Amino acid sequence: NMKSKAKLHSPRLDTIIMVENVLRDMDESIIKLSELKRRLPKKVNHYTLKVILRYLQESGRIYTTVDGISWIKNDNKNMMNIISTGKRI
Repeated sequence: NMKSKAKLHSPRLDTIIMVENVLRDMDESIIKLSELKRRLPKKVNHYTLKVILRYLQESGRIYTTVDGISWIKNDNKNMMNIISTGKRI
């Protein structure tokens, strides 16, 4: 059961930030879970990582598909203005 495992593997804030930074700063548009695990500076428990990824997806920072994980959060205020006004680039 994912919920009971999540309780056992609650991520610390520094771990969430570490995973978020690796995903945000990657050069690729998509990354496999196995590659993400290799790039993390510290080893993260599998279930803890799954909880973090679920949180990042629910908060609109990443999108997960069968092909892998993509960073989708865009902090560029100009881009967000263009999107919200429907202007063409």
